[in-house]
Amino acid sequence: MTEPLRILAIGAHPDDCDITVGGTAALWTQHGHTVRFVSVTNGESGHHERFGEPMIAERRAEAAAAGAVLGIEYSVLDFRDGRLEPTYDARCVLIQLIREFNPDLVLTHRPNDYHPDHRYTSQLVCDAAYMVTVPNVAPEAAPLRDNPAIAYVADRFQRPYPFSPAVAVDIGPTIEKLVDMLHCHRSQFYEWLAYNHHWDDLPAEDAARREWLGRLFRDRIAWLAGSCRDLLIEIYDADQAQQIQWVEAFEPCEYGRPWDAALIRRLFPFLPRQL
Repeated sequence: MTEPLRILAIGAHPDDCDITVGGTAALWTQHGHTVRFVSVTNGESGHHERFGEPMIAERRAEAAAAGAVLGIEYSVLDFRDGRLEPTYDARCVLIQLIREFNPDLVLTHRPNDYHPDHRYTSQLVCDAAYMVTVPNVAPEAAPLRDNPAIAYVADRFQRPYPFSPAVAVDIGPTIEKLVDMLHCHRSQFYEWLAYNHHWDDLPAEDAARREWLGRLFRDRIAWLAGSCRDLLIEIYDADQAQQIQWVEAFEPCEYGRPWDAALIRRLFPFLPRQL
């Protein structure tokens, strides 16, 4: 086995990393690599009935439980939910976090997104790129010698340009683990989003809720496998690629380390056919 990888996923809210990279994270951990999830905001606003410190504590506990499913660290930072801004101070927090973890790959939202917290999380990660190597910026943490690779996670937004992945990963083998992680975010899926999205068919019993959430999530990500079919055929056996139903995909960010075939082989060693 090659040297273990260090993968850092940075989402805006507790559950964002699970939704976008949880299946691939399970593959990385199964192959002995280290994964850390980070929520930049504290989750305080993501509820229609509760707010503030009790909500923050609840979201932190849910994130920790989700991380325990894969045996990974799941951090929730202190920036206020719904009020994130891409300030210099916030950038320094991200610079220090990236330096201390020293990742091979950083994953985050694309900069064009409906949610300001998603957009600003993306901007903060991009603004930290390269600066993580500059000693006199955020000097509290030692600078990295090399800029890590950075990639965006998938979304369906079309402007100013649609998602353009370089890698697609079959998460069929790990999707049950992913649903187990989502099931830990109870206040999010079974309370806030159920209220916000008018999910009137939500079951009352816990096991039935987990089954319901699994169906909902599979339906909501099914589009991505179809949009990545040509890419999947490049990576997997052609017959297998046609059968793949659920994927996670990643678009390189040009502000990080440049991507090439050798880097993809190193970052995604579990792919059957390397690009």
